[in-house]
Amino acid sequence: MTRYLKFLLAGLIGLAVWTGATAAETGSAKQKVVYHINGDDPKQQVGALRNIQNHINAVGKDNLDLRVVMHGNGLSLVLLPDALKHTKGFKNANADAQQQAAIDNLKIQGVQFKVCANTVKGRMVNASEDLYDFSEADIVPSGVAELAILQSQGFAYIKP
Repeated sequence: MTRYLKFLLAGLIGLAVWTGATAAETGSAKQKVVYHINGDDPKQQVGALRNIQNHINAVGKDNLDLRVVMHGNGLSLVLLPDALKHTKGFKNANADAQQQAAIDNLKIQGVQFKVCANTVKGRMVNASEDLYDFSEADIVPSGVAELAILQSQGFAYIKP
């Protein structure tokens, strides 16, 4: 019986050491996070951008892989005000000078902004003219599908 208890104790100690090592390794890994934007409230979007900056400040830009996925009304985050007159279904176009500066600052820190192709097409958005600081690499086939893909890759989901 004593021999069995020694074996069990040794196993538990080994497990504790292995678990501690795994936790230490996880603590140094990059956080993978996706922020989901699908509402057009300007105050909420400003708050979301502030949350993202606070997240970067807390963790450090080198310790984060952070994406912002926009679809539906959330596209108003990067929609230029002049685009309202010829797009479909938007109440707001929030990419004014202040919002542009905040987006620029986040992009400099490595944040990627992803735009839903379904929304672009369905809302008659000319992405290269109507969206602030747009590139073809920013388009994803579907915003909701992109959220699911990123979550399956281990990205934490945040809905500000």
